[in-house]
Amino acid sequence: MASPRIKICCIMSIEEARLAIAAGASALGLVGRMPSGPGVIEDALIAEIAAAVPPPVATFLLTSETTADGIVDHVRRVGTNTVQIVDAIEPFVYGRIRAALPRLKIVQVLHVSDAAVIDEARRLAPLVDAFLLDSGNPTLAVKELGGTGRVHDWDVSRRLVDDVGRPVFLAGGLRVDNVARAIETVRPFGLDLCSSVRSDGRLDPAKLGAFFAAAQQSA
Repeated sequence: MASPRIKICCIMSIEEARLAIAAGASALGLVGRMPSGPGVIEDALIAEIAAAVPPPVATFLLTSETTADGIVDHVRRVGTNTVQIVDAIEPFVYGRIRAALPRLKIVQVLHVSDAAVIDEARRLAPLVDAFLLDSGNPTLAVKELGGTGRVHDWDVSRRLVDDVGRPVFLAGGLRVDNVARAIETVRPFGLDLCSSVRSDGRLDPAKLGAFFAAAQQSA
């Protein structure tokens, strides 16, 4: 099995983007306004970072917008090539996004709380390019839409990977000491991480290197 692609999320600067790419990242996560969670930066900075990232590295805008107009406007402001939709949206919204931005890749976040997420993924699979499985809780008064650092039930995630026929990124509590088990259990297309490769809030080259080495050795 090929090594999973690795997406480093919560990128805060062009310097961090370059550091992640040098370590081997295939994608970078740029966090727009959120109700909670780490890594939020202004849209102007997202646009600056996205413009500096060379192909074929993917730039993911994490947006909490839930309307077609809101999502399309957000992507147009920042110029990323991928949108990561962190909240639930109505099914018809995907079609409107594609009509407005036909080259944009759409990644839908699903929060794994129980096996019902598999049915949700089946329903949405024809509408999206990929899924990202995380460990948030969108039912709270202040929604948790990512960045919790918690591990969810990877057995459910593996069943979803086997069932839906779409690339799946695995997020939620991935660390150098559990990435081998994550890859073996879930067999994801990609891995997504933020806090475990940071020290004092900043991207840490040593932690990045250790994580990439562990992931590559495990595949």
